[in-house]
Amino acid sequence: MIHNDNPVLEASAPTIRPGVNGERLLDIDANEFRQCFDKRPFLIGHHLSDHPLFTLPRLIELSKRLPAKHVEYNAGKVPLTLDPTLTPQTGLAIDETIRRIEECCSWMVLKFVEQDDAYRQLLHRCLAEVGVLSEPLRPGMQLAEAFVFISSAGSVTPYHMDHEHNFLLQIRGTKSVSLFDGRDRSVLSEAELERFYSGAHRNLQFTEEYQKKAWEFEMQPGQGLHFPVTFPHHLKVGPSYSISFSITFRTPDLDRRAMVYKVNNYLRSRGWTPRPVGQSKLKDTLKCQAFRAWRRTSKLFGKSV
Repeated sequence: MIHNDNPVLEASAPTIRPGVNGERLLDIDANEFRQCFDKRPFLIGHHLSDHPLFTLPRLIELSKRLPAKHVEYNAGKVPLTLDPTLTPQTGLAIDETIRRIEECCSWMVLKFVEQDDAYRQLLHRCLAEVGVLSEPLRPGMQLAEAFVFISSAGSVTPYHMDHEHNFLLQIRGTKSVSLFDGRDRSVLSEAELERFYSGAHRNLQFTEEYQKKAWEFEMQPGQGLHFPVTFPHHLKVGPSYSISFSITFRTPDLDRRAMVYKVNNYLRSRGWTPRPVGQSKLKDTLKCQAFRAWRRTSKLFGKSV
């Protein structure tokens, strides 16, 4: 069953509880989680590789039930740096793309699959296990969302970044992942972050010099990988088609971070050189307060921020 409500609101605040009948879906090293969460990538295990929700027939059914705007697909052979307005298409229908994924050289993502009851329950069971460890570090798990990636052999996901806490669970096939430290300003500038949080597309400009700084992972079925927030990355599917399940959530500290970046983007556009996020707690707090006041005023006059 598909819920047509706003997927962000519909899927928010998963309940933290153990798996059904005590069965765990994820294998997470608690010490590694505490040391690395949102600081550097690390691998986990999962038990979803044979789950019936990730068979091609079930994914075809899901793709037909999702709103069209929540299904994105294009040709799989693309460069690491890709202008989103120039993304090549295949000319196939959604269901035909999935049915012919072994041969059609396509990349696809089914977005906000938590709109479907079965996928939402699975997402919340997974995040319940994550939440036991994340809550002491980043309290307030909210806005739980899930994505299913279906990709032909050799397909490339261009260099980009995301704004959620993310665990990518490899279900079928293999995937090479290169992840870069989002705190390294030689790789990702303050201005790029400011533009991203102010509405710029997630795709970034890749330079071959960056690759020597990458964490590189060869993901196998049964493995998951943690992507820290706004750590740039690119991916390439191995010799057979791939299915991956991305489980994501946000926390209130990320909302505050986004506000500061938006204010900094505004200041930079006016010729200022704003203090980077995290360098001054006082300035960050004042910027958050200014943004909230700006947002309230904008809403009062019917403007969007």
